[in-house]
Amino acid sequence: MSSDAVIKEVCRRIRVARKYWDAHNNHACRLERERALELYNTLSKAEKEKIPQVLRVWLRYRSEKYFGSLRTPPKP
Repeated sequence: MSSDAVIKEVCRRIRVARKYWDAHNNHACRLERERALELYNTLSKAEKEKIPQVLRVWLRYRSEKYFGSLRTPPKP
């Protein structure tokens, strides 16, 4: 997969996660966020800069507040 395709997929997954977040579907949001974060972490710093800042902020900071390791994990 080319880096442009990965960037496009990361953006798509973040947008999907945000839609789930707005719909209060936390389980689906968590799954999409984790998938987006896995792909995001494979990118170089220059490639990460190509992702719109609004999406990067949501992925790294805002969602970390709710889905971070310090939060209580969801029940299975």
